[in-house]
Amino acid sequence: MWLYALRRILYAVPIALGVSIICFGLVFLAPGDPLGSLLPPDASQADIEYLRGVYGFDRPLPVQYFDWLMRVASGDLGNSIQSGRPVLTEISHALMNTVMVSFGAVAIAFSIAFVLGTIAAYHLGTWVDRTVTGLSIAGVSVPNYWFGVVLVIVFAVEFNLLPAMGMGSGGSDNFSIFEWEQLKYAILPITTMSLVPLGVIMRNTRSAVADVLSQDFVQALRAKGLGEWAVARHTIRNALPQVLAVMGLQFGYLVGGSILVETIFNWPGTGFLLGKAILTRDVPVVQGVVLVLAICFVITNLCVDLIQTAVDPRIKRG
Repeated sequence: MWLYALRRILYAVPIALGVSIICFGLVFLAPGDPLGSLLPPDASQADIEYLRGVYGFDRPLPVQYFDWLMRVASGDLGNSIQSGRPVLTEISHALMNTVMVSFGAVAIAFSIAFVLGTIAAYHLGTWVDRTVTGLSIAGVSVPNYWFGVVLVIVFAVEFNLLPAMGMGSGGSDNFSIFEWEQLKYAILPITTMSLVPLGVIMRNTRSAVADVLSQDFVQALRAKGLGEWAVARHTIRNALPQVLAVMGLQFGYLVGGSILVETIFNWPGTGFLLGKAILTRDVPVVQGVVLVLAICFVITNLCVDLIQTAVDPRIKRG
């Protein structure tokens, strides 16, 4: 397993390098000047050239990329053009907030979807199966940002049960998910983000469990006199690796694609930070966020593969 993990880490190096080239180059293809918001409308050409030299935008792109890559390798993602703070500091706080709601969303989605998907697999072709299938289709079809707006209207506006946005008066620095006065701010974002994983994991669980139930060894277990609960344990264990792989991918998607949901709830995560940086043309922040999210996705896939190996010893890794 350790050799396989080392090989996967080595494979991730060229992937991260390719992502760094793409995220660095695409930012400069966008229209507008990243320094425009820092300069007054009547700024002279000399002032513009001076500021471009301060931020290194006066050098050729390959030179800028190489210097940026060397700084990234040393843990320095530069400073934000808008706030002047280190990009790594801003991303670390935002990433923790995103991981918090993403983990909660995947945990809730997995708990519900695995149970419903297993029940549907045991009742193929019945109204139970059709109901679960309908729910899973609705989960992947309904836009989560629209679902989030509906939740805000119902629970925050109409019934005034939960706050509509933010992280409370203490902000992200003093946020604690173990205190109700702060936890209630995360309920609506977590519920909204769990919609798509719920549908995806439910469909994959139904398919995986149904496939295992159709195999010969399940019939052999029943022929030997094992009870249905014992058979179910063997079935779930054989279906679990496939479901875990899907769950890990969904977690990666949530961490990297939560920009709309975080914007709706004003949740200060990486999606919210990335959206704000794109609108203000804050090039260092955009580059840093995209690179960090891509690396997080690669690490998530590696962790899922290792967990699969631990859960199912039949999966042999070199």
